[in-house]
Amino acid sequence: MIVGIVTTEISLPESHSLKDKRSVLRSLKDRSRQRMNISVAEVGRQDEWRFAELAFVTVAAETAVVQSRLADIRRFLESNPRIVLVRFNTEIL
Repeated sequence: MIVGIVTTEISLPESHSLKDKRSVLRSLKDRSRQRMNISVAEVGRQDEWRFAELAFVTVAAETAVVQSRLADIRRFLESNPRIVLVRFNTEIL
């Protein structure tokens, strides 16, 4: 069993309140769950309306599958016009 973990920090430049932030994050988390076989959660900076820390986790039997999914997560985040990717860290266990 191979576990892939991504921790990210994102900026939400168009957000003007926590309500705006939650709306963007809810959409981002729902779409990432639907498109990829991953789990995602907001893990930090929850009271700041312009920033968020997210963690993505995936599990597979092969390292290549995990690496592919982690690359998919990065592409997915970078393609979203509503966020700016500030930090992106990966770990494979």
